[in-house]
Order: sequence, then C-alpha cells, then structure tokens
Amino acid sequence: QVQLVESGGGLAQAGGSLRLSCAASGRYFGMHYIGWFRQAPGKEREFVGSINFSGSYVLYADSVKGRFTISRDNAKNTAYLQMNNLKSEDTAVYYCAANRHTNDPHSSDWDTWGQGTQVTVSS
Repeated sequence: QVQLVESGGGLAQAGGSLRLSCAASGRYFGMHYIGWFRQAPGKEREFVGSINFSGSYVLYADSVKGRFTISRDNAKNTAYLQMNNLKSEDTAVYYCAANRHTNDPHSSDWDTWGQGTQVTVSS
C-alpha cells in the first residue's frame, strides 16, 4: 500500500501553468496506477486523467486533453500533473489516487487518496 501527498497547487492566471506533484511513500509505487481527480465547489468529483505502471499509457478527460500532461518517475515515487493554458473552470481541489488494478476512471478500485491541493485560476 502507498500513501499519497499532493503539492504544487496555488494561484495562477488564466493562460498560465502549474505543475502538481503526487509523492508516494510505502511500497510498490511502480505497481500502482495513478489517477488525478478534481472537485470544484458545489460539484461532484471528476476524473482528470490516469497513468499506468510504466507511464506508457495515459488517459485524459476531454476537458483537459491537449492542455494537461500526466507523467511519473517511479525512481522518485512521484507522479506529476503539468497543467498548461489554465482556464477559470480548472479551479478545484486536485487529488491524486492510486490502485493496483485498473486505469478505469469510473472504477471503485481507486482506494488510496491524497489530501488534495487547491488550484485557483483567475481570469
């Protein structure tokens, strides 16, 4: 099992960039799918993207495709969410999650979560 801690959130202007990190402690980080999710005030949590063990397969939500990039460095036990061309609608608390079974954004197997980091985009 791993424990996750997000960092890198903050305030950005529309059109700007931020990079979030998801640092893992515990064993077998490289054997976990990593997902990024977000939740805006008053809205349900939504899938942003996910990455497989090796980083060779990445899924993105349509709303972020072409603007966000997910990567991972298994040697550093860290996953990343590079966010470019930010929009006001990207404002949310961003969470990373892990599981050992699936990349499926709708799966209930996402069983390990970080505490979240706030991203605020000003227009």
